[in-house]
Amino acid sequence: MDSTPIHLTSQQLSFFQTFGYLGFPGLLSDRIGEIIGEFEAVWSERGGGHHGRPHDGKARSCIVPFLDQREKLCSLLDDPRIHGMAVSLLGEDFNYMGSDGNYYAGDTGWHSDGWHRDILHVKIALYLDPLTRDTGALRVIPGSHRIGDHYADGLQEGVRKSQDLWGMGGRDVPAVALETRPGDVVLFNHNTKHASFGGSGRRRMFTINLSQRYPEDRIEALRTYISGAARFWIDHVYGEAMVRTAGPGRLRHLDQVMANDGHLAELSRQARLKMTEPSRG
Repeated sequence: MDSTPIHLTSQQLSFFQTFGYLGFPGLLSDRIGEIIGEFEAVWSERGGGHHGRPHDGKARSCIVPFLDQREKLCSLLDDPRIHGMAVSLLGEDFNYMGSDGNYYAGDTGWHSDGWHRDILHVKIALYLDPLTRDTGALRVIPGSHRIGDHYADGLQEGVRKSQDLWGMGGRDVPAVALETRPGDVVLFNHNTKHASFGGSGRRRMFTINLSQRYPEDRIEALRTYISGAARFWIDHVYGEAMVRTAGPGRLRHLDQVMANDGHLAELSRQARLKMTEPSRG
């Protein structure tokens, strides 16, 4: 493992603030064999697909939380490259907000993962197969994260209606395709509009979600965010291995969420009564 921390440069920080994403070619190439092995082991232990059923290539299969299933994947939070970029963007006391592992199938339409005005949330994504613009690579719309900006707000209102409003399908919306190979890392603001088109029915990908620490006067907003995980039928945001293997440094990034997820078990119980299976994303 390369022990060199990634402290983002002023240019990288400016780029992220302006455009809402960053790419890091080859950042984890020294660990990618181990990562893919652990990824496949998790799916094998879970029946090879969604909720214990084999992945059929027709719908997304999803496991939440994902890193937390294996000790070596948990250690990605401690990797100085991941940790360094997180600190650069979110501060020394950033929160680990969970993770998801996926077999994707088909196109993913334009969307944001959140619409956060005050507290920065970011997603770190690792794609475990080579992807090009037309075979499922992540596409992003630069600048689409800037709430209050006329351009970004217009995209928020209209991007899902691109055919009606602009006369083009989703795959033709102007965007940047972040073509990747295993070992590359991409990172984007949760607000940033993103999509993928033309991918196979078995695209392997997992994400790490992080945020700034919530101020004490915004704890209810944190609890509301945590409540959204009930759709995955989990009783706690973190898995057992994530907490058990955490040293003092990692615990700093877990403590605020652990102190505020006590309501999740009951919400998950209620979700099980209403849903036929956990959410696929």
